[in-house]
Order: sequence, then C-alpha cells, then structure tokens
Amino acid sequence: MASPSKPHVVEDCDGFLQLYSDGTVSRSDMQFQDITPTQQDHLVTFKDYLFLEKFNLHIRLYKPTPISNSNNKTLPVIMFLHGGGFCFGSRTWPHLHTCCMRLASGLRAVVAAPDYRLAPEHRLPTAVDDAAEAVKWLQRRGFGGDAWLSEGVDFDRLFVVGDSSGGNIAHHLAVRFGHGSEEVDLVRVRGYVLLSPFFGGVARTRSEEGPLEKTLSLEILDRLWRLSLPIGETRDHPLANPFGPESPNLGHVKLDPILVIIGGNELLKDRAADYATKLKELGKNIEYVEFEGREHGFFTHDSDSEVVEEVVQILKRFMLENSN
Repeated sequence: MASPSKPHVVEDCDGFLQLYSDGTVSRSDMQFQDITPTQQDHLVTFKDYLFLEKFNLHIRLYKPTPISNSNNKTLPVIMFLHGGGFCFGSRTWPHLHTCCMRLASGLRAVVAAPDYRLAPEHRLPTAVDDAAEAVKWLQRRGFGGDAWLSEGVDFDRLFVVGDSSGGNIAHHLAVRFGHGSEEVDLVRVRGYVLLSPFFGGVARTRSEEGPLEKTLSLEILDRLWRLSLPIGETRDHPLANPFGPESPNLGHVKLDPILVIIGGNELLKDRAADYATKLKELGKNIEYVEFEGREHGFFTHDSDSEVVEEVVQILKRFMLENSN
C-alpha cells in the first residue's frame, strides 16, 4: 500500500505565506513590531479595544488631542479598513498606524482601525462580516463609558474609508448598510471612500496588461484572489467583481455617497474607473478622483507626502458635503 504523499506548497507569497495541499497554512514572522497600545504624541492619542471577543479581534481608536475650539464642534468618526489583499495587514503595522494618525490629525476626526480575519485561513466573506461587526460595535458604543473616546464625538457622522482590499470591503458595506437596510437599524454611515479598491474580474482590463507597477504585478493580484475567494470560485465572483455575471443589481440599492480615489499608474485603475462610471450611470452619488503617475499604496505608504495632503483635503471636503 502506497504511503500518503507529504503535503506540498500549492501557493507561495514570497515565503511570507504558504498554502499547502492539505489546506494548512504557514505564515512567517513578518508581522511588524507593535506599538504600545496606549500612547500620546503631540497631536493624537490612541487606544486598543477588543470588539469581537469570539475571534479575538481588536480595534485601534485614534483621537486628536484637545485644542481650543470656540465653536464646540464635535468630531466625526472614520472607520479605516486596511489593505493587504485580504491575506495580510494589521492595525499594528507601522505604516498603517502612521496613516491613521495622519487622518486623525489632518481631518480632526476619531479614526477607528479594526483588524479582520485573514485569508486563506478565513476566506471571503469573512473579512466583510468582521468589518460589519466593527461598524456595529462602534455604533452601539461597544467601548462602554470611556469618556476619553465619547466626549466631543459625533457617532452619527461616520465615514468608512478602505484602502485596497479595504476599499473592496467598503463597497460591500455600502451595499449591506444602504438606506432601508433591515440588517442593522443603528448603522448610519454618511459616506464611503474607496482608496485604490481591490476589484477583480476574469476578463483583463487594459491597465492590468501593463505597464507593471514597482511592487504589484498581475501574478500577485491573481494569487491573492485564489487565496481569498471561496474555493473553486473565479474572479467574477460578486465579492471580487461588483458588476460580474452573478453580482446583484445595484440599481435597486440605495447607496450612500461614494468617493473613489486611484493612482493613474495602478494596474487596478480601469476597474476603479469602470466601477465609478457604472454607478454614475445607475444614478448613484459617486465621485472619481485620479492622481496622475501614482501607484498602488501611494496614500498609506507615504503619509507625509504632498499628494497625501492633497488627498486629506479631498476627504475633508467630501466629509463636509455629506455631514448633514
């Protein structure tokens, strides 16, 4: 009788993540060193909370330090959903932490950055479900009576901002939490921002065919979809392709305002542009902004650059327009 074959690697993300033939997963110690959970700098204070005990999921909340405010204006809330192709990422990663600090200080807003379970151990729609739980936790004040967070904050002015795969999640939350949603009466999101949203499809777009980006290739994109989609599904699955053959008809969905921001040199540019065009044709309130010459991750990887300051000003305007 032949002995069973030893499990072998079927997907390899540059050694950081390996999926074996028996379904097991190996992750390297690539996690960046965490930052002290409660820390104060000159502009922002942040704390960690447990928001989904069942899965030990935490959320990091950032709040601008008090400044003189003669108008006694309350702070809006931003839910920031990190990227990483659904397979990587954490609120503790330094560049994501710095990005959230930048948003909190630049927009004078509370920023909530939740973790979500990652693929391939937890394939889609797990990430969307976890993000929905984070929104509901925030809306029902799951942090309890912590005066540090609740004082001077308007939880009815909530905006969801997602980067890359987080932008994909933001889209699905917009559909799930649309006006008239019967799922959660408490959720009231004023708008959604999709930064370089990670959408897919079987048919290639012109921008996907090149030229390649410095750190992102079509091979990497395809691998991330194979690792994150339900087993056996293609890139036309509704969780990847909002306008795929089996995707819901969004014409009947009442969506809150959406802002799409993309880099002009991104492989994903055409998918983002097509998404915005089709929603516009359906009569949805959507805005599309393209930054010439920028590649994927330009917002989160260089939070002090001039272009990021320009993005912050666009976000500020979008929030003001949709706060009433």
